Amino acid sequence: MTKFLDKAYTARDAASTRELYDDWAASYEAEVAENGYATPGRCAAALKRYAEDLSTPVLDFGCGTGLSGLALKLAGFETIDGVDLSAEMLEGARAKDVYRHLDQIEAGAELPRKDYALCAAIGVIGAGAAPIEVLHILMRALPRDGKLVFSFNDHALEEPENEAGIAEWTDCGAARLLFKEHGPHLPGIGLKSNVYVLEKA
Repeated sequence: MTKFLDKAYTARDAASTRELYDDWAASYEAEVAENGYATPGRCAAALKRYAEDLSTPVLDFGCGTGLSGLALKLAGFETIDGVDLSAEMLEGARAKDVYRHLDQIEAGAELPRKDYALCAAIGVIGAGAAPIEVLHILMRALPRDGKLVFSFNDHALEEPENEAGIAEWTDCGAARLLFKEHGPHLPGIGLKSNVYVLEKA
């Protein structure tokens, strides 16, 4: 049963994206868990592999109900802050008790704080969710040697501009691609994702 997943991969504007996720908040975790949501754990493990200090604060961008923050906590990260468009999703994240700070943000806005050397955008960029511009906002905010873990599911990989966004950073040497792996995303609906770790040069 995929009540909201069927709608999640359709392109829309920021206001209707926020509305979808507000409406989905109550049943979101049950629906993705039912389909074996694997990307948060894969992303947390990938970031841990390259993080020098697990006490370094991590920004969980597009944290939703906190499944990504929970995965980061389980991987050993000690200080996690979250931001999301949806107030209803943030209520779910607050209930996890894994975040130091939680902030609601507007689409395309700059980050509330810019002192993060580690950042995660797990299941955030792609069809029906955030545009590739989010990658550029997060990369610009990182300090030198800062690291961003993020994912593109198979729908996002069908849109050439997404991987082209990575190339904008790596081709000119502004960032290094430390990690790229295709693997399970939502096995219950046969969807996979790429997980990436970029390091700012």
